[in-house]
Amino acid sequence: MLTLKCPFTGAMLDETELHCGGEAHRKRFGPGSSDEDFETYMFVRENRKGVHFELWLHAYGIGKWFIAARDTETLEVYGTYPAQTTEPPQDIKDAITAKRPGWSWREFE
Repeated sequence: MLTLKCPFTGAMLDETELHCGGEAHRKRFGPGSSDEDFETYMFVRENRKGVHFELWLHAYGIGKWFIAARDTETLEVYGTYPAQTTEPPQDIKDAITAKRPGWSWREFE
């Protein structure tokens, strides 16, 4: 079972208390964007093998969204942080790089 730490309360939560919101750090397109941009935002997902950033909702608790950085191959969780953050904190980037040398946040920007 997947267990994630809520970055707001510090509580360790199993996935039955959470709701997955899909891929995090996606570029949103507003009014005036092309149909192709909107289609990509709505329907196209990376579905990466390896390091992945996901939105999670603490549904049966405080009701706040956060992001989990985890590895889809090993199921290792590198850390969690508030969803309002535009990129992972440095300690999470360092933890990923320690396990996956050569990994770069730039591929997600």
